[in-house]
Amino acid sequence: MTNLLAAGLMFGMTVAVSSATVAHETRIDHASGPVDVRYNGAVTINHQQIGSVAPGGRPSTLRCAWRADMAVTRQAKATPGTLMTRQFVREGIASGSRAGWCTTNKAAIAKEVAARTRDLNQHIVEVAQEDHDVLRGELDRLHGAVREG
Repeated sequence: MTNLLAAGLMFGMTVAVSSATVAHETRIDHASGPVDVRYNGAVTINHQQIGSVAPGGRPSTLRCAWRADMAVTRQAKATPGTLMTRQFVREGIASGSRAGWCTTNKAAIAKEVAARTRDLNQHIVEVAQEDHDVLRGELDRLHGAVREG
């Protein structure tokens, strides 16, 4: 996608690239019984080309802004036969920018993301803890509807 701005030409390109995955399993207690939960996370890197190439003798403003997010899928096995899934994204687990073209910097950005997100297990555990109240609410609604029905 290319955008023409009044101040000059700006290349706006966002590309998501999956670079690492992580999983976490836990069990939470609920009034309906124990619930086994699995979280699968995949780190995605979004690149956005910003700035412009300058004519000879002038400095270029060309940069590649990037952001690493974690796309998470939750699968919760509750009472027999009940599987509850949810997909969500934890944004901004790492971010930065590099001078030049995104296509030229992809490998270097991937290395930087890997260095900054060494402890993906910590990220997925935090995501799981943040999700527990959401899951309990979903279970309450499910079992409340079942009891009423």
